[in-house]
Amino acid sequence: MGSKGILSKRALNTESPVMVQIQELLRGVKGAISLAQGIVYWQPPKEALEKVQELVWEPSISRYGADEGLPELREALTKKLLEENKLCKSSVMVTAGANQAFVNIVLALCDAGDSVVMFAPYYFNSYMSLQMTGVTNILVGPGDPNTLHPDADWLEKTLRETKPTPKFVTIVNPGNPSGTYIPEPLLKKISDICENAGCWLVVDNTYEYFMYDGLKHSCIEGNHILNIFSFSKAYGMMGWRVGYIAFPSEVKDLAQQLLKIQDNIPICAPLISQRLALHSMEVGSQWVTDQVKDLVKNRQLLANALSPLGKGAVKGGEGAIYLWAKLPEKFVDDFKVVRWLANKHGVVLIPGSSCGGPGHVRVSFGGLMENDCRLASERLKRGLEELVKDGMI
Repeated sequence: MGSKGILSKRALNTESPVMVQIQELLRGVKGAISLAQGIVYWQPPKEALEKVQELVWEPSISRYGADEGLPELREALTKKLLEENKLCKSSVMVTAGANQAFVNIVLALCDAGDSVVMFAPYYFNSYMSLQMTGVTNILVGPGDPNTLHPDADWLEKTLRETKPTPKFVTIVNPGNPSGTYIPEPLLKKISDICENAGCWLVVDNTYEYFMYDGLKHSCIEGNHILNIFSFSKAYGMMGWRVGYIAFPSEVKDLAQQLLKIQDNIPICAPLISQRLALHSMEVGSQWVTDQVKDLVKNRQLLANALSPLGKGAVKGGEGAIYLWAKLPEKFVDDFKVVRWLANKHGVVLIPGSSCGGPGHVRVSFGGLMENDCRLASERLKRGLEELVKDGMI
């Protein structure tokens, strides 16, 4: 019997993680600069790191904690949700990152064979999470060609006509990979459509602090809504793995089901990481805003680098840390373009096909300091100028 005969079909039928492929590509190209992974260049606040250093020898740090998170952290998060996000009827569960939060939600809400709704371009890890948990009927809706906003009319029609009704709709706001922000009126419209159809709405707010040009992030709340948040990007805590779910307190049995799942995956997010999250919150969200405002320079550098693709080819940049760019029509194989740019010009992007957007690339402007970003943008611009003029030679 071959290996495929004894391995899970769920795993075998799940797409390979694009970031693993990109990491292999980076290792194979000496001196390549990454504009691929969604990271930020800063570390957590110095004051918070210093406090955590003192906790290393504390015996309780090496033990298990409460499944749903440290009480002090959950109390601070409940206060933050009320004051910053205007969420007053939500309970909190701390998870090992936002990705794990999403997996918890899928396992709590969905059965194998259920249908769910996403919008292209979508976050590749969410798509994979659905595949590997047996949700094989993933309905991918269109975005507006100009704004990339989810098509609410398509959603209403799809939820009305699909039987049984899809279990949930999921969106990321501001978007990964699109970098676009869903304005509050549209967010409320999507929420109302889901509520009327008897469908959950899952909103990933990982990039809540990453807003530009005077735009403000907003959240919505309801007994059909679960909100996901993360410390990874805002506080530079990618490797510390702390996220959280804000879920409706009034929905009977939801907390209990989420707790079952939590206890069988991480038990609890690492306690030292939770302490760092708490101490980072004590420094305050203004610290995050101060870091984020400098990313505007990176965004402009990379928008200029993408200019050889022509007018209207570049979308996003309103929020999050991404620009979404359309390649010339003849370059349908975006992964081939990504490999060529890496090997020929020493700069690495994410292929759009991994996000349901073939013929596109995702460019991250969060992971490099300005001087390094300038070098990467120069490489990218040279590469794209050559691509448009002469092709991949």
